[in-house]
Formats: sequence, C-alpha cells, structure tokens
Amino acid sequence: MILVLDLEVQPDYRYLAPEIARLTPGETEYRVFVDEPFQPDLEPYDGVILSGSTAGVYEDEHADWIEPAERLVRRCRDAPVPLLGVCFGHQLIHQALGGVVERDERRATFVELESSVDGDLTVDGLEPVVPVLHADLVVDPADELASTARTDYNAHFCSRHTEAPIWTVQFHPEFTERVRDKPDDWADGDHSFEDSNATRVLENFERYCHGDR
Repeated sequence: MILVLDLEVQPDYRYLAPEIARLTPGETEYRVFVDEPFQPDLEPYDGVILSGSTAGVYEDEHADWIEPAERLVRRCRDAPVPLLGVCFGHQLIHQALGGVVERDERRATFVELESSVDGDLTVDGLEPVVPVLHADLVVDPADELASTARTDYNAHFCSRHTEAPIWTVQFHPEFTERVRDKPDDWADGDHSFEDSNATRVLENFERYCHGDR
C-alpha cells in the first residue's frame, strides 16, 4: 500500500492529493496530514507520496505541521521507505535535508523540462511537457539530492536521493484535464494535455514500490 499525504492548507484546494491517490496504481491510503500531523508506522507501507500545497515550506505559521513532515522525510530516508515529493513535497524534501526554497513568480501552465539523467524514475518514459502550479522554487538543493531535470527557469526541477529511494518533482503528475478547471488561473499556453504523460511518474513510483527495481 502507498500512503498519500495531503499537505494542502486550504480545504477548498484539496483536490490534487486525492487525484494522486486515484491515479497511483494499486492500493493507496489518503490522509490529510496538515489537520493531523502524525508520525505513521512506516512498516505497513510500500511507499509514501507527499502532495503539493498553497503554503510555503519557509512559512513559520505552518511550523506545527511542516516540522513533523520534515521529520517524516528523514524517517523515510533512514528506514529506508520509498518517498516521492510532488511540488510542495519536492520543496519540503529539499528543505528537510538542508536545501533552500524561495518565493518566485506564480506559474499555472505547461512547461518543458530537460532530463539530465536517463532512466531515472522521475523522468523514465516521460514526455518533456508537464503541468505546473507553483510560485516557489528550490534554489539551493540539498547535498543528498541530485538534480535529474531542469527547465529554462530552474535547474533543480526534479531530483533523486544519492542513496535512499527518494524522488522529487516540481510539476504535478496528477494534474490532468479532469481537474483543469479547479485553479482559476490555469492556462494551457503553447501545449495541451495531449502533449503530456506526466502521470507516468506515479506509475513508475508504484512499480518501484512493488518490486520492479
């Protein structure tokens, strides 16, 4: 079973993490972490996915759940338990392991990424067009994490841990045409959902969690 933790602070915006749970193959368990910051027993889980959020990882007002979430990241690393961070989850993992995240401009559209590591779980079989919904960026990556893809505005768009089974993506693999009308500022730009197979990341992660390594 894969544990999907919703890190969204605005209840009306909690539609993305349920999509992660829905689109990840196999059995998943969905929990809203921000309402109940808990330290799960990791033994029953084959993997953990950390969702996006409209919060900022650097915001002190959310320390009551961000600090426990960072502790969970380090527990997954040490166990080790496969871990995937999506958007805010990507930023949180970097911050938990010593990286730096800063405010940037809001983007809600398709972007093109350039892979730097062939065959890595985060980019294996992935088309370069991916959907993003974010306003923060990893500007100084954690020493333990190696960047695996970049865009023209960020060099640390995807990453993987150098030793533990941890992967991160700045884009939203769960954001599909099914939920495109949820954010009020989404714009396709020069691409469309037909150009993207971003959900492949969730499929890759599930296969790894269940033994295809």
